[in-house]
Amino acid sequence: MTKAGGGGPRPRGTWWREGAITATAFVVCLLGGLVQVDNTLSPPPAAAYLVAVVSCAVLPVRHRAPLAAMAATTAIGMLVPLLGLVLTPLIVAPAVISAYSLAVRTEGRVASAVSLASATLLVASIPLFEALSWRDASRMGVVAAFPLVAGILGHSTQNRRAYLAAVEERAQRAEESRDSEARRRVAEERVRIARELHDLVAHQITLANAQATVAVHLFDTRPEQARKSLKELVETTGNALDELRATVGLLRQSGDAAAPAEPAPGLSRLPTLLESFRRAGLEVSVHQEGTARPLPPGVDLTAYRIVQEALTNVTKHAGTGSARVRLVWNRDRVTITVADDGGDGPGASTVPDRPPGYGLIGMRERATAVGGHLSAGRRPEGGFLVSAQLPLRPAKDTTRTTDGATTVDGRTGDGEAGEAP
Repeated sequence: MTKAGGGGPRPRGTWWREGAITATAFVVCLLGGLVQVDNTLSPPPAAAYLVAVVSCAVLPVRHRAPLAAMAATTAIGMLVPLLGLVLTPLIVAPAVISAYSLAVRTEGRVASAVSLASATLLVASIPLFEALSWRDASRMGVVAAFPLVAGILGHSTQNRRAYLAAVEERAQRAEESRDSEARRRVAEERVRIARELHDLVAHQITLANAQATVAVHLFDTRPEQARKSLKELVETTGNALDELRATVGLLRQSGDAAAPAEPAPGLSRLPTLLESFRRAGLEVSVHQEGTARPLPPGVDLTAYRIVQEALTNVTKHAGTGSARVRLVWNRDRVTITVADDGGDGPGASTVPDRPPGYGLIGMRERATAVGGHLSAGRRPEGGFLVSAQLPLRPAKDTTRTTDGATTVDGRTGDGEAGEAP
């Protein structure tokens, strides 16, 4: 099957190259016309010029129509003995060039068959128009060999071009794959950092807002209490700046100098987290069932962030002063529930026209990232419930503490330890 040539304008360098090839073929044809029948040399006759002009004029079309160019140059070569010229490899140079171009641009078997047919026709024309002698046998072999060798060289060039094209395509595909992987990793990192910033900023700003609101209401009637609330506000905003600085530090280049990073928060910092909410006016009771175990770092951070975001939503939206956190430790998972008795739930907002946030989305993403599951919704009895199940490594000691609930912050439960919130 012949490959279609390019139909667009050819570059200037290509035209110069084609002109050089055509001129060289013309000169070689004329040199072939110097040989006479008696093996002497004389100036080329007019027939030699005719053969050179006509056969070389066909060469520029060999890129678009290689089969037609091969057929035309072969036919002209067959007429050489009829015009009284000696058929030599030099005078059929255009046919040799056409055989090379045909092999480069067509399928291998087709090119081989056409080259073989061309060589056969050229050799067969010698006894048709000349008195053949045994001395001409070597000349016939050389004439037949030239198109075949040109076809072999063209086929080799075609294979090399195909190999280089395949290598280039593989390299381009690998580069695109690397770019796609890099974009995917960048997108994942952006989502992770956005989730961290949301959890940190939403938590701290919500507490700061609550403390500022308390200070405003108590400024005239209870100045001492307002002053205490303002001090707590200063502490809260200071903590927010510290955590924000640490998170933004993740964006530094690896070669930049940075302060040592603090360990990622986990359930061990839960009492401190709850105390910050209590200072903002939200009473939180925490109950635990089963035997607590150390969590993998990723699961530990996820558990902490889910509790943090769920309590932040309670502070912003629930319109209630209390919430309950429950941790249930099983053999292969830990279940975390955060419930409140408010009437609005995280889906609502006390501020009109506030756009929906990303708190629940971030909690679900965190739980899914560590192989867990999170559900959230209104409770039938009122309020809102967030429940997350996070995977754990199977415990070596399967005994569990079932003789009542204990509290993480050292306070006893209010009688609801064994019940779902």
